[in-house]
Amino acid sequence: MFCRQIEMEKTIRNNIENALDEIRPFLKNDGGDISLVGVEDTTVKVKFEGACSTCTVNQMTLKSGVEMIIKKHVPHIENVISVGDIE
Repeated sequence: MFCRQIEMEKTIRNNIENALDEIRPFLKNDGGDISLVGVEDTTVKVKFEGACSTCTVNQMTLKSGVEMIIKKHVPHIENVISVGDIE
């Protein structure tokens, strides 16, 4: 049972990373990047890097781009927040 849970968590993290890989080229084109910080229940925590960390529209990117793509790959995810949101 415990091994199955670990495998499920790995699959979820993999799917989230795949989602981030889908949006990453657009962020890198603008001199930025994004990394997965963690997953807690139905919430994904990410960190904007490079130019994205100080961009004035990064919250729009988070909700309209990153969150939408992550939810497409992992439908049970309800929230995606940047670490800046919780610090």
